[in-house]
Parts: sequence; structure tokens; C-alpha cells
Amino acid sequence: MRLTRTRAIAQTFFLALFLWLLYKADFSRMESYPVSLFLEIDPLLALGTALATHTLYAGMLLSLLVLIPTIFLGRFFCGWVCPFGALHTFFSRLFRPLKRAEQVEADRYRPIYALKYYILAAFLILAAFGVTQVGLLDPMALLTRSMATAVFPAVGAATGGRILGTWTFHLAWLLGGILILLLLLNAVLPRFFCRVLCPLGALLGVFSRFSLFRVHKNSEKCNECEQCLVNCHGAADPHGTLRKSECYVCLECRGSCPTGVITFQVLPPEEEVRVAPEVSRRRLLQTGAVTLAAVPLLGASVRPDRRPPPDLIRPPGSREESRFLGSCIKCGACMLVCPTNVIQPLMFQAGLEALWTPVMDYQLGYCEHNCTLCTEVCPTGAIRELSVEEKMGEDPYETPISLGTAFLDRSRCLPWAMYKPCIVCEEVCPVSPKAIYIEEAEGLDAEGHRVALQRPVVEPARCIGCGLCEYKCPVYDKRAIRVSSVGESRSPTNVLLLE
Repeated sequence: MRLTRTRAIAQTFFLALFLWLLYKADFSRMESYPVSLFLEIDPLLALGTALATHTLYAGMLLSLLVLIPTIFLGRFFCGWVCPFGALHTFFSRLFRPLKRAEQVEADRYRPIYALKYYILAAFLILAAFGVTQVGLLDPMALLTRSMATAVFPAVGAATGGRILGTWTFHLAWLLGGILILLLLLNAVLPRFFCRVLCPLGALLGVFSRFSLFRVHKNSEKCNECEQCLVNCHGAADPHGTLRKSECYVCLECRGSCPTGVITFQVLPPEEEVRVAPEVSRRRLLQTGAVTLAAVPLLGASVRPDRRPPPDLIRPPGSREESRFLGSCIKCGACMLVCPTNVIQPLMFQAGLEALWTPVMDYQLGYCEHNCTLCTEVCPTGAIRELSVEEKMGEDPYETPISLGTAFLDRSRCLPWAMYKPCIVCEEVCPVSPKAIYIEEAEGLDAEGHRVALQRPVVEPARCIGCGLCEYKCPVYDKRAIRVSSVGESRSPTNVLLLE
């Protein structure tokens, strides 16, 4: 029982640390907190982005803090550290059957638990062809995304912004619903996500086959009471042939064994243990074939040059689109720290490959001129870190970072189309000299009287695509001035005029 309490305290601590880091990032907007810590120690995210981009981001070297101990201790991360695993442990306890016989059956190994290894294989094959999708089911990315775009906004709305900011995100109900569904699945099987779906757990299970320490049962003294099966978090079958790749090193079996025949040893005898994951070679080949067929299908849903549509604008510091899609793990950390709520999760406008990647929505906010928070929290370098001086084009940098170019729709602009006075876009333009200037003109009102007009005109060479003009435009339903991704600094081909 003492060991159980110790593990529960450890899980609670890491879950609280995870939530505290996200809270400080969301509420205080302070970049000094390591918001991406749990993302950077995730070996699956490091491996997936390294395969896709052939580059290992320096921060992801922290993943060795998890990977190396796994080689010695086994899947300790799943049983002691993982904050998402801690949530599933709590809900598994909440939905736990009352009868002991049902508890024993719930914690036996089932063939469906091999599914996570096929999911892992599919993600790694996709990454090898430059398609990074590991963030869809990776527990650290999934939990960060869910908290940033659904849970925290819901708490903020419920408390009127007193605890968390009152931000809104596209389809937050869907992202939150996925999290709730995964937690409710613990009523079907304990730690359902961890046992069945988690690709990070599968990767750690593969490496745990080399672990020097593991649980060992003295079969000669075992009375076959199966008490060790109760509360076996990984369904590793410690009562029979231990499945090394499924063991979370929770040591519940050791604590619950009434005869003390289960121990945790270094290099124990290899009898009655399955070292490798129980997967079918045929199923792996089938998974590989289906995944390879999916690679061109994912790419066929976007433009041939893999650029997003013109109205989809990436955050400042984003890499060129193909590199961006290969690096982005869809974690939502950039959305969490954005002080204006302009960074939103993308749905299917740029194809399945870009699902839940960050995009700017100038209807909801704008890019603060001297803010670089989103560039400081990206764990994989999909958004490279910028200084304020580089973003604004101050010395020693010659030109500012451009996100796109604003275009004026004269058919909707008040002074152009309706002879109504309005120069809001020119007034709020933050660059100097301004990218929007005023053209003096005359027009006729509805009664035929001549009126003096000030008509805004965009100078594209000065525009940085920050979106402040679009956000502040008083024509609310469809803004009279809108930003396109053309002219963005990250792409030498997405230019305004063809040469």
C-alpha cells in the first residue's frame, strides 16, 4: 500500500506540474515558464519529427531523459510520470467494477492491446515520407491541445475569465469531446487509451524489451491466487507469462501478492516472460501497405506546392509550408500563449495533413506587433524562435517578418462603396511608415450633394499582414479589408506579382 501511495503521489505531482505550466502560460502570458517541457521529453514526438524533417530540434534532446531510463527500467514513464496516464488512472478507478472476479478479468491481457503497435508503425511510416501525424494520438500533444483549446476556455467561460482567459477556438466542442470520449472509455476497459491506442506507450514498450530491471515471479512458490492481476495497470499478466512490453512498472502486483513471490530484480531469469510485443508480422505488413497508400492521398488534398489556401496564414516564424507540416505536432502550445486569441486550430481547409495545425483568424484577433510568444514555445521548430527586433525589422535586420498582404475590397469599404466616412484601417496600422494611406476624393451622396471623402489605399510593399486592420474593420460580417498569405516572408514563391 505504501508503494501504491507513492506512485499515486508521483502521478498527481506530474499531472499538477503539467497543468500548472499550461495555466501559467495561458493566464500570465509569461514566456519564462517551460510550457513545452512535457512535449520536449516525449520520445515519440522527437522521433516522428526527426524522421519527417531529418532534423532533431535541440529541445527534443530532453526526450533522452525518458528513453534512456526506459532501457534500464522499462515503461516507468507510463506508470509514474505521464500526466495523461494519471487522468486515465483516476477514471479507471472511478469506473472500476466492484466484484473482484470482474476486476481480475478487466486486467487480463487482450489481443486488442496490440493495436497501439500498428498505430505506431503507421505514424512512423508516414513520418518517414515527410507526413507528421504523431501529434494526433501522442498523449502529450493530445492533452496539451485539448487543454489549450477546449478545457481552459470552458473553465474561463464558466468563471467569467477570473481563473482563465475567455478565449474561443474553432470546434472546441469537438476537441473537448474527443478528450471526454477517451476518458469515458475507461468504463469499458481500465486505462483504455494507454493499453489500446497510445503510440508513445507502444514505442516505450518496444524499447522496454532491453530493460535490465523487471518484475519477476517465483513460480515454484506461487499459489495461483491471481491477486497480482488486480490493479495491473498495463494488463501485463504477471500471474503467468509476464509481458515485458506491457508492464508499466507500477509494482502493484508486488504489493498485492500475499505470498511475496513477486519481486523487482536486475537481470532476473528469462523464464515465463514475453520480451517482445505480441504483434502479427502479417498485420504489420498490412499496416505498412495501407499507410503507404495513404501518403499520396494525404498530399492530394492540398495544392501541388503544398501551400495553404490564400486565406490561411501561419503564425510568425513558421517554416516554409512543407517543412512546417513535417515539423508541426498539432500540440496547440502556440494557441495557448497567444495574447490575442488569433491563432486557431485548422480543420480541413488545407487537407487532412494540416488538421489542427495553427492558423491565424483575423476575425477573432490580430498578431501583436511586438509579441513573439508563439515562437518561443514551439517544441519542434515548426515555428522558429524570433526576437522582437527580427520580427519588427529593427537593426540589424533590414525587413520585418511578413505574414501576408492586406487587400481592400472596395465594393464593401464604406468610403469607397457607400460614401461613408471611415479611416479605421489607416489609423490602426502599426507599421511606420503606414502600409495604408489616405486618398482624398469627392463623391455624391444619395441627395446629390458633393461630399469630401478619405479613401484608404494599401501599399503592399509596407504591409506585414498582422491583421489588425482586418480585425478592427467595422464592416463585421465580411471585412472590407482582408489579409492574404501572399507576400509572406517564409515562402520565396508565394509572391504578389509573377515575374
